[in-house]
Amino acid sequence: MTEALRIGVLLPTREQAITRGYAAAPLLDFARRAEELGFDSVWAGDSLLARPRLDPLVVLSAVGAVTSRITLGTAALTAALRHPLTGAHMVASLDHVAASRLVLGLGGGFPVPETAEEFGAVGADYATRAGRLDETAALWRRAWNGCGPGSPADFEGRYWKAYGLERLPPPHRPGGPPLWLAGGDTPKVLRRVARRYDGWLPFLPSPEQYARAWQRLDAERADAGRPAGAVTPALYATLVVGRDEAAARSALDHYLRRYYGRSLEQMAPIQAYGWGSAERCAEWLAGYVRAGARHLVLRIGSLTPGPDVLEDLAGNVLPRLRALLPAPPAPPSCGGAP
Repeated sequence: MTEALRIGVLLPTREQAITRGYAAAPLLDFARRAEELGFDSVWAGDSLLARPRLDPLVVLSAVGAVTSRITLGTAALTAALRHPLTGAHMVASLDHVAASRLVLGLGGGFPVPETAEEFGAVGADYATRAGRLDETAALWRRAWNGCGPGSPADFEGRYWKAYGLERLPPPHRPGGPPLWLAGGDTPKVLRRVARRYDGWLPFLPSPEQYARAWQRLDAERADAGRPAGAVTPALYATLVVGRDEAAARSALDHYLRRYYGRSLEQMAPIQAYGWGSAERCAEWLAGYVRAGARHLVLRIGSLTPGPDVLEDLAGNVLPRLRALLPAPPAPPSCGGAP
């Protein structure tokens, strides 16, 4: 595993939906500014009806056209909302726009009734979502690796059958973008990541819980015969930076009530949340880095995160985190893998 630490930020697509302020230009400005400030990645979430927002693949395609260095990611893409062939085609196309800067965090859907309704709206089976996600990932890899002589062009699984995969356009990156699983720390999830995925993107509520899970996952990875570094340990975390700790906590609680319809007290046992001064937030995140996390995806706990928030993070939080591990090497401005 590389010892470099990467730090990314989530584009506020869901926040736009909550405030009814849909617009592409602010998202592109946000992404360009994140790149200028030295963030390593920008990410977009996905939902059709449960927590609606602009489509992440479309948004990231536009972001890819106005940036040159920063990694683009989904956190997380609900693959079941698209037919696997359509998804393979869209992702391969986006990988060309991004010139191999793409990472796909994949999720089975947040386990709430709204997600089950969302699955039903597109004819997807919610009960078998984990198996279908794994099979979709396998189908995508078959399609993206099916360009050479003798490569299998068909796929037959439990849920999907597809033929003529070699006719799909290949992605820019040979083999396609890395596929990460956005999931928790149950034994089944850890085993799936260790055996099938290129990265792990949880939102575990404490560094101690993260450390225990990562140790189990890495042991599973070794048992599966995969090399060290085959799985990127990441973290999805939400934070509000502010000198007044009580005010920062109150702002985060307000954000979650609008976002999930649930309080910070209800959500804190489930997801990773930090608030307070830059020093406090950096030390909280540093606990996850010491526990093994190597790519942090930060969601800003504000419905209207402006450039000043990005600049505060870049100037006061990122340097404290980067002091823990060397910075990653700069990728080429165009072409090549990040």
